[in-house]
Amino acid sequence: MIRTEIIGAGHYVPARVVTNHDLEQWMDTSDEWIRERTGIRTRRWIEPGETVHGMGLKATQKALQRAGIEAGE
Repeated sequence: MIRTEIIGAGHYVPARVVTNHDLEQWMDTSDEWIRERTGIRTRRWIEPGETVHGMGLKATQKALQRAGIEAGE
């Protein structure tokens, strides 16, 4: 039987933080309205040109680093 184990995990979070107050500038809403209905105070948005592929690559690189292995291994 082949033994499998998780030896490293990674994640990526976009740098841009958008608050409910920021959303108030762009649409007809309020911090209170959003928080009462969703509990959300902030969210992360990707920058123009950032892709799902790129985010996955960064998360993978972090997982490999934490596992102490090189990508070619």
